[in-house]
Amino acid sequence: MTIDFNQFTPWHSLLGGMLIGLSAALTIHGLGRIAGISGILGGLLKPVASPGFGWRLAFIAGLVAAPLAYGVFSALPQARIEAGWAALILAGLLVGFGSRLGSGCTSGHGVCGLSRLSLRSLVATLTFMASGFLTTFVMQHLL
Repeated sequence: MTIDFNQFTPWHSLLGGMLIGLSAALTIHGLGRIAGISGILGGLLKPVASPGFGWRLAFIAGLVAAPLAYGVFSALPQARIEAGWAALILAGLLVGFGSRLGSGCTSGHGVCGLSRLSLRSLVATLTFMASGFLTTFVMQHLL
């Protein structure tokens, strides 16, 4: 594996990570809720609107609006997806199933759970990181 240093942006990455941490901190301290995306989205999809519907909708709207706002000031990176619609739909369903099975998504466990010193989040984070490493190794070196 090599790094394309022309595309490597450590300062932008650091700033992005800091903004993610800030949003997680503001959500937990301001609302008493965890900023895990699967939980936020799951709360929006309930058949009866919950008391937290407004902040959940605002959070998801911010996730959608942020790249659009970025695109006003700078060119968005070119996205290249080398998969068909069937593979993308299957992948989305598997991620959703995994999030439910793991009681949260990677952002919820990795960012919010680890910062709260949650043992469950530590195990979940180690599991999905190890799975990612193993999958990458198999795809890159064995297949």
